[in-house]
Amino acid sequence: MYPGELIRYMPDRMKSAFLKAEINWDKIEEIRIRTEKPIFLYINNQELILTRDGELSSASSEQKERYIACENELRLILDKISGYSLYAYEDELRQGYFTLEGGHRVGLAGKTVVEQGVVKTLKSIQFLNIRIAHEKRNCGKKAAGKLIENGWLKHTLIISPPGCGKTTLLRDLIRLFSDGFYYEEKGERKRFEGITVGVVDERSELGASVKGIPTMDLGMRTDLMDGCPKHIGIFMLLRSMAPKIIAVDEIGDERDFEAIRQAVNSGCIILATAHGTSRQEIEKKQVFASFLKEQIFERYVVLSGKEGKGTIERIEVAG
Repeated sequence: MYPGELIRYMPDRMKSAFLKAEINWDKIEEIRIRTEKPIFLYINNQELILTRDGELSSASSEQKERYIACENELRLILDKISGYSLYAYEDELRQGYFTLEGGHRVGLAGKTVVEQGVVKTLKSIQFLNIRIAHEKRNCGKKAAGKLIENGWLKHTLIISPPGCGKTTLLRDLIRLFSDGFYYEEKGERKRFEGITVGVVDERSELGASVKGIPTMDLGMRTDLMDGCPKHIGIFMLLRSMAPKIIAVDEIGDERDFEAIRQAVNSGCIILATAHGTSRQEIEKKQVFASFLKEQIFERYVVLSGKEGKGTIERIEVAG
């Protein structure tokens, strides 16, 4: 789904304002809709507010009458997203988000229903965060060649603050290693032949699958476990699909680490991401500290948003 098609989920009054605004959908990152609050749009690292007249103004401007979303409008958006059967989506409500075709994710917040310390569902949803996915083919090509040594991919961890493009980069690296690509090494043009990649897509962001079929291009040799916890999906792929590479987004607990150890012991290459600003920062996190000391990862790709989303600050060689 092209980002501009998201307005089909909006009620008529809101849709009209968005159409008048002539939004650059190729640059938009987030739309935040809150009950009885203005609608915020984040475009090219700039925070803007939608007006009733369908214009975009800065958050500090008070000259234009702001579009204030009402509770009924949020309910209509949720009805359209869920096909007018919201509570048929128990798993999505429990996790706090919907993933739409095209990889766009709608975050939800409201009143939680908790039983025995576990969130069972969300109700009275009053806050939406629509995060826009952008598929950027070949955004990983510059990095991909630097992750290869002696013709083979090294175990790699992509480190990035939230919203700086780690999922977009990981998606393209998966495609490149699955399909194969040419790269430069010491002035010589070489070919990496495509190999089998297994992907565990716990939040349905990498493949944006509909009925198990990815709507994003993950490559022709890629097998996908959609909506599956990372540690379970890794073990399932090892048992059933014999991948050469296993790719996972946002690792972060001991179950993930144990599954990665098993995959490495089985001869798989790991391609993963984690939240952080640097290798040194995540090494200080208690959950990562002991695992990273095992030196499984041989390359670290550090991202930032300094020159736009997906800026590669550096690629570090472990050692």
